[in-house]
Amino acid sequence: MSSERSAERRTVSVDGLRLGDHACMATADVAGESPWKVFTAYTRTSLARREKVLLVLDPDDLTDDEVVTLLDGGSGWAVAARDRGQLAVKRNTEIYVPDGRFEEKRTIDAYGTEVGRSHAEGWSGLRIAADMSWAPRVRLDHERLLDYEASVAPLFADPLFTAICWYDRRRFDDDLTARVAQAHPLRVVERLDSPAVTGTPESGRIVETAEVGTRTDFVEALCEALDRGDDSGPGHFVLDLRDLCFMEAHCAWQLISLAASLPPGSDVTVRCGELLALVLEQLGAAEVPQLVVRVEGEEAAAG
Repeated sequence: MSSERSAERRTVSVDGLRLGDHACMATADVAGESPWKVFTAYTRTSLARREKVLLVLDPDDLTDDEVVTLLDGGSGWAVAARDRGQLAVKRNTEIYVPDGRFEEKRTIDAYGTEVGRSHAEGWSGLRIAADMSWAPRVRLDHERLLDYEASVAPLFADPLFTAICWYDRRRFDDDLTARVAQAHPLRVVERLDSPAVTGTPESGRIVETAEVGTRTDFVEALCEALDRGDDSGPGHFVLDLRDLCFMEAHCAWQLISLAASLPPGSDVTVRCGELLALVLEQLGAAEVPQLVVRVEGEEAAAG
């Protein structure tokens, strides 16, 4: 865990995680709430950064092929990543309790081996998401589970490793889930819903996702953030997209178009991460004088 972020526990969007971060996420797959939108954003972000992704799932969860199909959504990117060895799926019993018993050192060594393998394969790091439901499967004592979460800190000292420990609330009670959250330096936002905008008349912050399923909501949120009321003169806006987990090309194009439609002398400063900045650049943001794209890392976001 980097020194900038170890001073306080924080809640972050999934694409806000950096190499060296250790985070937890608790979900309850009811009423349509599912971790797979989060894992899809996590996987996409990691692959774009040339990192290897390892999803460690429960044996009773989806098959490996079903996982790749779900992530892929027919686009082909997840299939291609698996074919080139950048995306892998394993089962949590294989990692944590291969002989039915849990041994802390053996598990830490196993992850150390995975980090070394990803580095040897030429990837810039390893990101995992691990379903922790193996623990109730072997009736692991709660205190021992919490001790394990604290003991893995050395894995994150060398920033080649990022992990989300996923706790399913159907298998872990509220008290343990709360204690687990305290044991992790970071907590990941569990859901990616429709975009929401907050802020002042000259500053808006949009969170969640901008993709096909939320396209209309995103454009409405964007229009709200850039609304000048009855003022027909130049407008000055700061649009904070650092917590936007994913943006498809059409939504990015809408942002560029709305900025271009503002009166001369207007400016829209977009604060965002490197991936969104790259999308905007590829779609011609630099040709719009009203649009200023400012790439900001997590250190700036914390301010």
